[in-house]
Amino acid sequence: MSAIAYLFNPPAVPSLPVRGRSERLPVQRLFFVGRNYHAHAVEMGRPVDKSVEVPFYFTKSPSTLVESGATVAYPPGTRNFHHEMELVLAIGAPGFRVTQADAAALVYGYACGLDMTRRDLQLVARDKGRPWDLGKDVEGSSVVSEIVPMPGRVLASGALSLSVNGQVRQQSDLGKLIWHIPELIADLSQYYHLQPGDLIFTGTPEGVGPVQPGDRIDGEIEGVGSIVLHVGAAE
Repeated sequence: MSAIAYLFNPPAVPSLPVRGRSERLPVQRLFFVGRNYHAHAVEMGRPVDKSVEVPFYFTKSPSTLVESGATVAYPPGTRNFHHEMELVLAIGAPGFRVTQADAAALVYGYACGLDMTRRDLQLVARDKGRPWDLGKDVEGSSVVSEIVPMPGRVLASGALSLSVNGQVRQQSDLGKLIWHIPELIADLSQYYHLQPGDLIFTGTPEGVGPVQPGDRIDGEIEGVGSIVLHVGAAE
C-alpha cells in the first residue's frame, strides 16, 4: 500500500515532556474550565452559584500549545494580554459517561498551565454574546510544564501561585476549586469521549492581570511543579 501524499507537510504531533520518562505525552485536545474559583468569578463580574449552575468549558487548538520556558510574542489585536495560572489534568485512559466514583481511573497526571488571554477581545465577545475564540484561542497561549505522572490520584489541595517579574499576583489553593477533579471529569465525559492525551485546564483563581513585552511569568503548584513564560516583543 502506497504512502499518503500531502500537498503540505503535516504539523508534528503536539506533545509534552513527562517527568522521569524518555517518551513524551502526545496531546489530543485542550479543554478549559471557565470560572472555577469563586473569587475569580467575582472579579470577572460573574459570580457562580454551584447549587443552580453547572461547569462550562471552552476549547483551544492544540497548535496553541507551548512548553514552559518559551518566549511568546505579545499577540496582535490586543492591549490587555492577561495571565491565568491553572492546574492542568492529563487524561490517561478513555472514558465516556463516567461517574464521579470512577473518574480517578482516567487520571494520568498533572502539570502547571497558563491560559494566556486577550482579555479586551474576550470581554467584548462575552458582552455581545459571541464566541470567545479571538480572546482565548491565541497562538502560543496554552503554556504547560512537564507532565507529572500520578495515575489514579485526585489532587484535592495544594498551594498555587503566580508572579510577574517577582511580584506575586495570584495565590490560592486547589481546595478552593468550585468543581473538583472528579466532578469535572464526570461532567465533561457526558459530552465527549475523553481520550488519552486530552488536557483539562481546571480554572484560574483571582488576581489575573496584564503583562507587557519583556515580562517574566513564574508559576508554581505545590506537589506538581513550576512553570515559566517570557513575553516577547509585540508582533
